[in-house]
Amino acid sequence: MEPHCFEEIVCSREKLKYWKEKKAPKYSVLLEGARRVGKSTIAEEFAKQEYRSYIKVDFANITQDVLDVFDDIANLDILFLRLQTATGITLYKRESVIILDEIQLMPKVRQAIKYLVAEGRDRELP
Repeated sequence: MEPHCFEEIVCSREKLKYWKEKKAPKYSVLLEGARRVGKSTIAEEFAKQEYRSYIKVDFANITQDVLDVFDDIANLDILFLRLQTATGITLYKRESVIILDEIQLMPKVRQAIKYLVAEGRDRELP
């Protein structure tokens, strides 16, 4: 069976840790659930504790500078560099994570994630 681009994981620190150690090389993680139950908080706390740096993009509350980064997602090297410039946060190869909150508001970006994962580019920063 071919791997899917998203793997649904119940929001728990242990399961996210398992994902990071065992699944992250091949899968991104999608936290699904009812609104206002703490998915974003869990993701951000996990990123703070487990990664050297992280960028959280909240598509429900986004600046124009950060939104403009996602206008052209064809060149991933440029996308990662523009995202770092717009947020002022450095991403480190295999030591950083990008949290895309309320991504359902940006179907083009959500669609692009499957290509990032398939190419392994979600872990290969310039």
